[in-house]
Amino acid sequence: MFLLLGTMSGLLFFSPAKTSAQNMTLLPLSPVLEPEGLPKSWEPLTFRKIKRHTVYEWSAQERAIHAVSSASASGLMYRLDRDVAAAPILRWRWRVSSAIAKGDEKSKAGDDYAARIYVTFKYDPSKAGGGTRFKYGLVKKIYGEYPPHSGINYIWANRLPKGESTPNAYTDRLKMVAVRSGDAEAGRWITEERNILKDYRKLYGEESPPLAGIAVMTDTDNTGSQAEAWYADIELRAVP
Repeated sequence: MFLLLGTMSGLLFFSPAKTSAQNMTLLPLSPVLEPEGLPKSWEPLTFRKIKRHTVYEWSAQERAIHAVSSASASGLMYRLDRDVAAAPILRWRWRVSSAIAKGDEKSKAGDDYAARIYVTFKYDPSKAGGGTRFKYGLVKKIYGEYPPHSGINYIWANRLPKGESTPNAYTDRLKMVAVRSGDAEAGRWITEERNILKDYRKLYGEESPPLAGIAVMTDTDNTGSQAEAWYADIELRAVP
């Protein structure tokens, strides 16, 4: 996965897309499907050094994105460019067949998850120091755009206890938050809700930059494992 300087597994890389909706449903209940069978506005997310990709398909029966990973990694992303405060409540439903037995949130070799929701935040060069601007500038020359400033990764954890968080094994600019953990709730649909604004303040100790994008990802490339997950009803809402 793309990182600030191109290492594997870390911050997702989004281009901005503007929207003015106050309450925005990212995954409609009755989706308009693209020719590839994926919900409209969601895009495949692949990585240069990973040749084997996770398979994502629309499940009409489940009304959800179905992901199957076998020693593979890729994701689906939805591009954003909006202030977090306008709609900071992230809601979604998900289900996994099982957690990844070999997974370990604190190890690069174990950085795989049956299900995860990425939230990434925009980089603003006007607010960065000289060293950071130089690093991000190098990446922009290679990829044509800046990588995200930071990210929150809501995971179905393997070993990390539910409710705990840890920096990603590759970078401290991505925080891993265990929303669920282990196999106790595997096989069941579960609805989640997070306040992104509050989570960002707690995890980073600063105010949140604007959103850059949201993605789903089921990956097993580091452990060589298999995983299956479903994602549905992903949306951003204003605070009631």
